[in-house]
Amino acid sequence: MATMDEMEEELKCPVCGSFYREPIILPCSHNICLACARNILVQTPDAESPQSSRASGSGVSDYDYLDLDKMSLYSEADSGYGSYGGFVSAPTTPCQKSPNGVRVFPPSVPQPPPQHHLLQHPGSLPPIPRNSCITCPQCHRSLILDERGLRGFAKNRVLEGVVDRYQQSKAAALKCQLCEKSPKEATVMCEQCDVFYCDSCRLRCHPPRGPLAKHRLVPPAQGRISRRASPRKISTCTEHELENLSMYCVQCKMPVCYQCLEEGKHGTHEVKALGAMWKLHKVVRDQISHCTVKLRQTTGLMEYCLEVIKENDPSGFLQISDALIRRVHMTESQWGKGTLTPRMTSDFDLTLDSGPLLQTIHQLDFVQMKVPAAPMLQLEECCTQNNSATLSWKQPPLSTIAVEGYILELDDGSGGAFREVYVGTETICTVDGLHFMSMYKSRVKAFNASGAGQYSKTLIMQTSDIAWFTFDPVSAHPDIIFSNNNLTVTCSSYDDRVVLGSAAFSRGVHYWEMTVDRYDNHPDPTFGVARGDVLKDVMLGKDDKAWAMTDGGISKGATIGVLLDFTRGLLIFLINDEQQGPVAFEGLEGNYYPAISLNRNVQVTLHTGLPIPDFYTPGEADPNGSVC
Repeated sequence: MATMDEMEEELKCPVCGSFYREPIILPCSHNICLACARNILVQTPDAESPQSSRASGSGVSDYDYLDLDKMSLYSEADSGYGSYGGFVSAPTTPCQKSPNGVRVFPPSVPQPPPQHHLLQHPGSLPPIPRNSCITCPQCHRSLILDERGLRGFAKNRVLEGVVDRYQQSKAAALKCQLCEKSPKEATVMCEQCDVFYCDSCRLRCHPPRGPLAKHRLVPPAQGRISRRASPRKISTCTEHELENLSMYCVQCKMPVCYQCLEEGKHGTHEVKALGAMWKLHKVVRDQISHCTVKLRQTTGLMEYCLEVIKENDPSGFLQISDALIRRVHMTESQWGKGTLTPRMTSDFDLTLDSGPLLQTIHQLDFVQMKVPAAPMLQLEECCTQNNSATLSWKQPPLSTIAVEGYILELDDGSGGAFREVYVGTETICTVDGLHFMSMYKSRVKAFNASGAGQYSKTLIMQTSDIAWFTFDPVSAHPDIIFSNNNLTVTCSSYDDRVVLGSAAFSRGVHYWEMTVDRYDNHPDPTFGVARGDVLKDVMLGKDDKAWAMTDGGISKGATIGVLLDFTRGLLIFLINDEQQGPVAFEGLEGNYYPAISLNRNVQVTLHTGLPIPDFYTPGEADPNGSVC
């Protein structure tokens, strides 16, 4: 199991080599301390800014960080980033030239306080000169800062939190090595004894007197560093303790001393200088070192990823998750390509077992942060009825990503833009009130806290050419009486009351009939079409929301036919199959319902799902309002 020590290099700034302090995220996804970023700023002359150089087609001087072939500073399509950071223009700061030819700003010199003794805000920074440029110390990409300066770069709060936790854990690990039960916090370390002591154990076991008085006691943190950096001891021969190992026996493959050659069994063997053999075998050593470093870096990256996953700051996590995933994939590809295979001679057999580490890397896929996969439409459950469409869908069977809901979209039935018609957790939805005789495109997508996923395949659904409907009890006047499954209506009042059909029409050609079942004392029923907000307590046609026909020649048993043509803008009435003449519309828009007004002396039954009469041929609108 890897420890947090493995990820220490992940937490150090590539410029200062110390733990990150106030880290900021560069557009290339690498991190750098805020103070270090200011120290490595460079300045371009006003006459040689990238804008002017690119516009004129001239060269970009001798500043290697302005090589536009490395990174386009002004194209969001090239690298996914636009211009970042920068303060407003300010006087140029004197600068020095570094060995690679770029000009580096020297550390800012504290200025004497002004005479009026006004205090500067402790968090403020002196202005950054205009045309400032910063180059990433890791990938060497360069970027011109805008007027926001370094404030334009986001702070890596997650990295800062991981550094704090790591330093706390390291401080907590420095415990006394001589406490018998619960180790206390170490206060000193003896460099000669190589032991960490608490105060009580130091007074008891390491008193400052006698030979121990000459021992050097240092703080625990410094002791840890000195322990790691202690010089390597010179090896001596196991058979001749006073002799250093200075030769290498080729036959026995082991270091030997000079006395071994004079007196021992190696006298007749081929030997070579120890230093020469050491240099010869450093191919192997370099490879082992390279593999070990790569293994440590990968393990450190894994530990860092695990620490990042513990963060509960969604915005901070999403700020760095993409870059972290890319690093994991890049590390995985390096292991997979075999670039770390040691180059060894036949005398050595070194095998690096990376299986457990690769398995751990594969598990770092941040499943909980992915958007859902595209849903699959259940075609066997999708259907249309009249002007309603029912759609059903499900998630792919192998998908393990959490889904919080779905968004269903339909176009307008005429090839127009999609619009949302449903948002929720259900996987089946029926959409009512669509146009008859129309082709609708539909699609659905899933979403979770990370965002919306891809759309499903587009499904085309056609609504019915012929409408089946009844009278609508919901929108009717309260005096209307319904029977025969809402196909027959009458009224309880002597006054005229309006009832509408349950289907609305807005395009195409439609036809329906009504038969008069009862007709007493010469009432005046009216038949036609109306908008949904028509008055329900007056005769149909008395307001501007309806178009209707009233004919005193109607009698019991008569059949009234209504033909509505939105293409031509015509409303045609028939009594016992005899046409009563067309009514021409102008600007006919919106939804229209079959309608009738009647009183208690009339009873009518509705007949729907009828074909268009044979005498009528749909065509283009006639300017005179007659049937073509």
